Amino acid sequence: IKDGEITCSAAFGIVEDLKVSPSEVGLAMDAQETHLTKCQLGLFGYGLKKKAIKPVESLSTELEGAIREASVKDQLTCAAAWEIAKRFGLPKMDVSSACEAMKIKIMSCQLGAF
Repeated sequence: IKDGEITCSAAFGIVEDLKVSPSEVGLAMDAQETHLTKCQLGLFGYGLKKKAIKPVESLSTELEGAIREASVKDQLTCAAAWEIAKRFGLPKMDVSSACEAMKIKIMSCQLGAF
């Protein structure tokens, strides 16, 4: 934690190191009034511009299908976005950029930030 902030990546490092759930780390962050920055999906925590993602111009049929299959009412959970990225061997921000283009909202941060 630096200046009351921790990156998403560092928070998930704690999850791995301590073998605890992301929600436990999120609750500890809340208790310490620690703010999460640099969301690995690029959704928030990137200074003045806030987001680090933009909609992709085109995406594969397979990726679009996987996102649509995992989404409910045009919403996709953070965990599902991470799983899709892993399944396709893509950076997490590529999945969130595809969601931006598809007007699919990512919700339910695993750490509880949104």
